[in-house]
Formats: sequence, structure tokens, C-alpha cells
Amino acid sequence: MAFTHNNFAELLTKYHYNIKVGDIITGIIFSEEKQGYLVDIGISTAAYLPKEEISTRIKKQENLEINLTQEFFILAQDVQKNNIIISIKRLLYIRGWARIRQLSKEDIILRANVTAINKGGLLVELENIQGFIPKSHLCYIINTKEILNTTISCKCLITEEQSNQLILSNRAAILEQYISKLKVGTILNSKIMEIKSYGAFVSIYNIPALLHISEIEIDQVKNFFIGQIIPVQIIHIDIKQGRLSVSRKYFLQ
Repeated sequence: MAFTHNNFAELLTKYHYNIKVGDIITGIIFSEEKQGYLVDIGISTAAYLPKEEISTRIKKQENLEINLTQEFFILAQDVQKNNIIISIKRLLYIRGWARIRQLSKEDIILRANVTAINKGGLLVELENIQGFIPKSHLCYIINTKEILNTTISCKCLITEEQSNQLILSNRAAILEQYISKLKVGTILNSKIMEIKSYGAFVSIYNIPALLHISEIEIDQVKNFFIGQIIPVQIIHIDIKQGRLSVSRKYFLQ
């Protein structure tokens, strides 16, 4: 006797696969609906994949191929109505954060994709997770108009999965690359980039360095101008936060 689809359905009912919310399963997409896809996950009932559960990327619509074999996350299940909702996005989220936790622990320089720009900094994507690089953590060499849709060097600053908060620093990454040339006590030329009421920010290898007013000759701030080259001495290095502090007091001795 030939083995029919009805025989297969009877076997599935007989053995009753125990699928539950939170499981990761493999399925085959076999039909596209208006708002999602039907997926064969190896049981008598097809699972439903809403289109908003495909990608972690904001406002990005992705079309999936029929007969595509893919892993899915069981997002919701209604046993009485025999409905199963699955997600690719949640699976990417789980695996993305697991990878980011490992990368943060390794404390290495990363490359993130720049997806958007706003007044506060750059929106980036790392391991399918959206992150943010504050403007204060960008090096002076970064041209925000040209960097969109490219990659940028960065290091992890804040990685909080529960609040989905991923904050990165380009400045910390560049500082680490030049750390062999930067030692406390080193004297080198710098370029004044910003003048504030509390001092000035100078550029050292395109890394912002704070020259606090307490580290400047009396009444000399008023003589500073943007673009001026001045010698400074490094007095503090914070690799984790990507911070440099410099002084002019050496030249008063």
C-alpha cells in the first residue's frame, strides 16, 4: 500500500511532537500570504511567519523565497486554535546579543554598519542588533555625510540586552590603535578643534583630547583660535572610554 499524505498526518497525530514557545525549529516556507508566510515545521499544522518578524532592520521589508529552508523561533502558540506564530527576527536578536556579549568580553575593535545619522550621532548595526555611536564618541576625521552605508571602527561601551541598549565608541577604537604612540608624559603637537568656556578640545591623531582651563596658562584661552597648532602634554589616558586629557602646564615650568 502506498504511503499517502493522510498516512503522514496520522503519524504526526500519533506521535504528537511537543513544540513549545521558545523552541528553535527548522521549517520550509511553502506559501506567501498578504501579511506573511506559511511554513512547514514538520507537524500537521502550518506555522505562520508575519512579515514584521523577518528582519531586525527598521523599515526594511524582505521577501523570502518559497521552498527556503530556515531556522525559526516559536514566538507564540494557541493550542486550542491550533495556531503557531514563528519569527526569524527574534532568533537573530537572541543570537546577535549572544555574539555581542562575547565580543564585549573580548574587548576587541569591531566594524559596524552605519545605517542612519542624526544630530546625536550614528545609528549602526552590529550582529543584526541596532546600536548607537554618540557624537561625543566620534573622531574628528569622521565625515558623517560620507560614512552612511559604510562601516566604522568601534568598541563596545554599554551592552544591556534587557533594555536593548548597545552603545559603541569610535574614539575608543582609534585610541587603541594609536596607544603605542600615546603615553602619559608625552609631548606632541595638537590642533585646536573646539573652544569652550571650560577649556578647549584638541585633535591628536584625530582623537579629541580635553585641554581643561586649569591646565592652560592664565588668560591664554582668549588667544586660542580654531585650527591653531599648539604643543601639549598627555596627562591622562582612558582606553575604555576613549578619553584623552592634555596639559600646557609643562610649558610654564
